[in-house]
Amino acid sequence: MNLSTPIEKIPRIGPQYQKRLKRLGIKKIEDLIYHFPHRYEDFSNLIPIAKAEVGGPFSFQGEILEVKNIRTFRKRMMITQAVLEDETGKLKAVWFNQPYLIKTFKKGDYVCLAGKVVKKDSSKYLSNPAYEKLSHELGIKNYELTHTGRLIPVYPETEGLSSRWLRFIVKPVLQKLKNQMLDPLPETIIKENNFPPLQEAIWQIHFPDSLNEAKKAKERFAFEELFILSLFILRERLKLVREKAIVISINLDLIKKFVKSLPFKLTDAQKKSAWQILKDLSKPRPMNRLLEGDVGSGKTVVAAMAALNVAGAGYQVAFMAPTEILAKQHYKTLNYALKEFNLNIGLITGKENYLKKKKVKREELLEKVREGKVNILIGTHAIIQDSLGSEKKNAGVKFNRLALVIIDEQHRFGVEQRARLCQDREVRSTKYEETKKSSKLQTLNFKLRTIPHLLSMTATPIPRTLSLTIYGDLDLSIIDELPKDRKKIITKIVQPKNKKEYYDFIRQQIKEGRQAFVICPRIEPAKISSEILGEQKSQRALSWLEVKAVKEEYQKLSKEIFPDLKVAMLHGKMKTEEKEKIMKNFKNRKIDVLVSTSVVEVGVDIPNAAVMVIEGSEKFGLAQLHQFRGRVGRSQYQSYCFLFTDTPGLTINRRLRALISCENGFELAEKDLQIRGPGDFSGLRQWGMPDLAMASLADTFLVAKTREAAKKILEEDPELKKYPLLKKRLEKFQERIHLE
Repeated sequence: MNLSTPIEKIPRIGPQYQKRLKRLGIKKIEDLIYHFPHRYEDFSNLIPIAKAEVGGPFSFQGEILEVKNIRTFRKRMMITQAVLEDETGKLKAVWFNQPYLIKTFKKGDYVCLAGKVVKKDSSKYLSNPAYEKLSHELGIKNYELTHTGRLIPVYPETEGLSSRWLRFIVKPVLQKLKNQMLDPLPETIIKENNFPPLQEAIWQIHFPDSLNEAKKAKERFAFEELFILSLFILRERLKLVREKAIVISINLDLIKKFVKSLPFKLTDAQKKSAWQILKDLSKPRPMNRLLEGDVGSGKTVVAAMAALNVAGAGYQVAFMAPTEILAKQHYKTLNYALKEFNLNIGLITGKENYLKKKKVKREELLEKVREGKVNILIGTHAIIQDSLGSEKKNAGVKFNRLALVIIDEQHRFGVEQRARLCQDREVRSTKYEETKKSSKLQTLNFKLRTIPHLLSMTATPIPRTLSLTIYGDLDLSIIDELPKDRKKIITKIVQPKNKKEYYDFIRQQIKEGRQAFVICPRIEPAKISSEILGEQKSQRALSWLEVKAVKEEYQKLSKEIFPDLKVAMLHGKMKTEEKEKIMKNFKNRKIDVLVSTSVVEVGVDIPNAAVMVIEGSEKFGLAQLHQFRGRVGRSQYQSYCFLFTDTPGLTINRRLRALISCENGFELAEKDLQIRGPGDFSGLRQWGMPDLAMASLADTFLVAKTREAAKKILEEDPELKKYPLLKKRLEKFQERIHLE
């Protein structure tokens, strides 16, 4: 057995448990060992029975004198009772609805029980204690115990996989393999930060001797993950510095003509961002820029300006969107914005393909792209997948003179991915020559491989700490002001008792010619298995019972609340054509109320929609709620966002109230980071980063510290030749992260 051994080969892990482990992303032993606890139960107070007091938790070791099951007819509940005895006295233990324990305990067994002592009438007993059978008589030491008598790790779980079972599996694996683990952190970093060595830290994070030891181990692993992330980001930047890009000079006359053709005035933030992008495009190094702007701030216009400048220089642009609906919307927007410039703009989707606003066959469009006759090609990420994956000579998207890739609402697109777009392709370009006397751009007569420039766009404002870390290889352009004519969206929290009043208000808005969105967090009514509702009564599972399903909500609104209005339903399980038809009808005002899941979160533009209702609003994060709110308020009409909630509480109110007090997405992003942590920003969960590292991303000091350490290492050894273990660890991280 070693760290790469698949979990299938670990003793006592059958097929069912293998499936459950894989749901948690655990496929091999290393994944299991790095599945860290998120908290600890303190069962370390091991005392004699005579000293038992009400409260706790306490741990007791003793002999089982008797064990029996009792059925209570009034509550129809099965109670398991046992009596524990040590040298100082006896104590009753009681478990509810766990009748199988009668087979676990036998008279004469030596056990350790841990839990809270409660008092009923005049007798004290242990309520629902954790338990552990001892292999010999009394006197077993804390460190030999696994589930009681010490600090007990509590892990992130999944249905049918408890922390108790994980402890049972992890401990023997750790005992066997911890000495095989080699420390990737350079010795200088370990000494400077007074970190425990890897073998000690890995044991202490799972089975700590004290909370202080667990804290030191967590600090070490949080540093390690952020350090590796910083190394990855900084090396990406270094790779780009070595690459060549096509120089696209700024065509001021073209840009001025474009700005003049717009039916509105650009904001100062749009002008500044556009200038930063155009300046980057004029350099012989690949641009790597993130355009970050609030919902409705006008990022697409800035991207259109960059695309026009590239197309005007005779090169091609790939414009990618996360969904077909959004790709089609960008196609319409760019055709409208660039109508005066005689460009060939193409759209490629799964079923429909367009060029110059006309439907064309896929083969014809692909041929025009190969010949360089399509200036801007818009589509989903299929553009890239086709281009990278096709082996047939004329299959897939092949660009002739690709100079710019624009990605909307996507996570990462690395140097290798961009390089492969141009592999075995020669493009006429320019060379940047630098001598001791001067530096100049010289046009070359030979051809040279280049890397396309990259512009990423996001409408999810990212807190500074996160952008410094996650997007440290990207330059940042921020559009932090909205168009001047936008009215503030009135946002309110609505309790269940007040819903009728707000439904009446929505009906009035629709009579005045407006439309409304109703967002629900889930498609089907939640099906909760008896396994979930059994012993542990998972709070997460129970909370889903209250979630409004889209289908249920649609039935209620169309038949009971608004039977006189045109109500439609939209969700991700529908076919693309069906979704598009509904969105088209909604845009053309054939639908009054659209009940939907979060498929409308990104990019859907319905200027006439003035009301956004979010059912179960407490189920969403602030960033997502802000995205939903941004679907309204896109015209001259006053707009409203109503946050319907069924479970008011301190955290919920804190989050929802933040949405009322903050209009600015950047402010909200900082608040969301404080309240929920960074896991939901920028698709970070898809990177496979541990919760420990993600929680640490909120720590500005630690982020800066790891970044400096990574910088220092790369300055002295860019290829990490002196640090083979660190290099290997970095390669594993690169395999794991999400790169589109």
